[in-house]
Order: sequence, then C-alpha cells, then structure tokens
Amino acid sequence: MARAAARCHHANTYCVNCDLLVGLDDLHVIDVDRGDGDRLTVRVESARMVMGCRTCGAIAHSHGRREVVLIDAPCFDRPMKIVWRKRTGRCVEPACPVGTFTEQNHTVAEPRALLTVRACRWAIRQLRREHASVRGIARQLGTTWNTVWTSIRPLLKAMADDDTRFDGVTRLGVDEHVWHHVSERPIDQGGRGPKMLTGMVDLTTDAKGRTRARLLDLVPGRSGQAYADWLEERGPGFRDGIKEATLDPFRGYKNAIDDKLEDATAVLDAFHVVKLGSAAVDEVRRRVQQQIHGHRGRKGDLLYGIRTILRCGVEKLTDRQRARLDLAIAADERHDEVLVAWLCAQQLRTAYQADSPAEGRKIAEKVLATFPTCPIKEIKRLGKTLQQWREAFLAYFDTSRANNGGTEAINGLIELQRRIARGFRNRDHYRLRMLLIGGGLTSPHLK
Repeated sequence: MARAAARCHHANTYCVNCDLLVGLDDLHVIDVDRGDGDRLTVRVESARMVMGCRTCGAIAHSHGRREVVLIDAPCFDRPMKIVWRKRTGRCVEPACPVGTFTEQNHTVAEPRALLTVRACRWAIRQLRREHASVRGIARQLGTTWNTVWTSIRPLLKAMADDDTRFDGVTRLGVDEHVWHHVSERPIDQGGRGPKMLTGMVDLTTDAKGRTRARLLDLVPGRSGQAYADWLEERGPGFRDGIKEATLDPFRGYKNAIDDKLEDATAVLDAFHVVKLGSAAVDEVRRRVQQQIHGHRGRKGDLLYGIRTILRCGVEKLTDRQRARLDLAIAADERHDEVLVAWLCAQQLRTAYQADSPAEGRKIAEKVLATFPTCPIKEIKRLGKTLQQWREAFLAYFDTSRANNGGTEAINGLIELQRRIARGFRNRDHYRLRMLLIGGGLTSPHLK
C-alpha cells in the first residue's frame, strides 16, 4: 500500500528549500511520494509564465500540462522517479506550421529521454570511477539494462567522436589484448571478429614528469597494418607531435612506427626486455633438466625446485633462497650452465636499475657486445634478438626512461572491467566502455 504523499506547508508559493534539495533547474517541487518499492516519486513543474512559439516566436496560448515520467539519480539510498508536469502551448499564428508544443529544458532532460541528464552523468561516473556494472547501475536506478545503456551510449559516442581528445600527445604506447574467446568468424556470419584488439595509449608526462596514461583507441587485429592505418587516420598534425613511441618486441608495430612516425624515437619496453631474459633462463633450466634426467621437472628435482627463484632479482633474494640456489647449483657441475644464464639475465636487469641513464646505457652496450658470443645457445639467441632491436633497446636510456608501463596499467583496467561485465558481445560497446574507464573520454562532467 502506497504511503500518503508529502507536500510543503506553503499554500500558494513553491518552497525554496524543497527546490534546493531536489536541485532541478527552473523546476519546483509540488509533492513527494514513496511507493511500495521504496521508490521516491517527486512531482515537479515550472512556474506559470508567458510562452512563445519556438518556430515563429508568437505568444502562445496555454494548452494545459502533460506529465512526463523520468528516472533520476538515486536519492537517500532509494531509486528516484521524477514526474514532470510540462506546460504545453498552442500557437495561434495562422501561418505557423506548429500547432501545439511542449516545453523543454535540456539541463533537466533531453526530449523523449528516459533518464534525466544528471542520472546519465551519475551512471557514467559510476562506470568510470567506481567500476560499476551496467546491470548494477540499473538496479540502483530501478530500471533495466537496456534503458541505462541506450541513455548513456549516445553521450559516450559523442565524447569518443571528439577529436580534441587526441591533442597534446607526445609519447605514444601500443599493446594488444584478447577481448573474447569465441568464434573469430565475421560479425555478419555470427562470429565476433578478431580476438585481438590493438590499443593505443597516451603516455605523455606532465610538468612533474609523471605519466597519466589514458586509452586513446582500440582497433581490431594485432598487426602493423592495423596500427599504421590508425596513425594515418589521425592526420599529420597528430603524427608530427609524437616524439617517442614505446612498444613490445613485435616487428609489425616497429614497421608501422618507422613508416608513419618517421621523426619519433621507437623505444623497446623495459618490462618485455627483462621478460625475454627470464624466458631464456627458463629455457636453459628445462633443457639441462631434460639432458640430465630425461624428463621434465618433478617434485624433488633440484632445478625444478628453484624455478621461481631463478625468476627473482638477485637483490630481492632472502638468505634462505640464496642457500637453496647455491645448493642446487653445487649439486651437479652441469647445473653451472643455469647459473651463468641467470647471471646474464641479472646483468640485463641491472641496466634498467642503474642510478643514471648513462650508467645503464654502458651496461646495455656491454650486454649487446657479449651476449651474441655466449656459448649458451639460449643466451646467444637473446643477444642476437637484442642486436636486431639495438636502436630501440638503447633508446630507453636517451628518452628519460620511456616505457610501456602505462599501457600495461590500462590493460589491467581493461581486464578488470571485462570481468565485472562478465564479458562482452558487441565490439562497439566494448570500445566505448574501455575508452571510458581508460580515461580516453573527456568531459567536464567526468571530473
């Protein structure tokens, strides 16, 4: 049973305090009701005044009021519904094509909207700042998923189509991720298209030298052509502003940078370089394990027991871990090959841990000079790989240690949002959601 409506005690005028509490521009509260579902229903209207025809400007005659129901942002931990008693007018100018019309207030709600403007802004902020799901937002608003998404999607698309968000980018990162795990058939054949999406991230530093990473765009596929096409679409003004372009060791991205960003410096990401070193050590350990025991690592095998220790930095090892490492290496002289590989990987790490870029560059140049001649084939292959990426590898020490860390952070946010949403089926929706949570959409209402 619905509770009785509450009404301000003022008999003839609107209550300023009630209007201030509800906060709808140019609208006044006339009563408040709370139904069985604890939803607040607030009835509002605008004051009586002369109305002019929107087409010809002639004074219109009053044609009464009509009620429009809107979903508003939650209030006092309850869903809120606005019943707006809109004034209607009738134009009496014979030559005017307009017969009757209804008042509009774009600061409250767009024509034929289901949600108020502030409800849409509240929902977008919840998605971006609180990592809420659309279904969770719909539950708080007391409506459906479709109602929420169809209301905020045009706003997100308008922000995504605003090219000014690409202004001021001087350092650009690129990386890929998987956005679905089903059929890669074309969308018109029932699939979802390519599994991989290439993401471009703004890694420009601020006045204090800090990186404020933000996702710029997502395009289908993982190829140099996909990256090059996106750079071409941005225009020469954007491309000329890029000074550094960070990437992982993927030749396709490097070719795109060389073709489209001729004046930019390509920088190989430090994380991926160290990862290559750790992978080489792991390959040596597995090979030696097979040569000695004839099978892959098992519980009780000394080399298998130190597999995680070999991935750790030497400065982070505890005394117990050092003892286990020494014991495993000393058990068999054939284990020395694993120790040498691990020391090479540690030398590669120290290049990035040096106190100054100049000191780190010296270590990196020593790595480039010695690794390709190492008798351990995995380290030799690593040295040849780094030789092929020599300019991008050394560029890290000449570009204020530019890296792809911000890009990896954005990928972490994308993974989180995909889990919250329980996956996506529509790539366009996915792109808009990820641009929002990745900071790629700008609006004064998102601050």
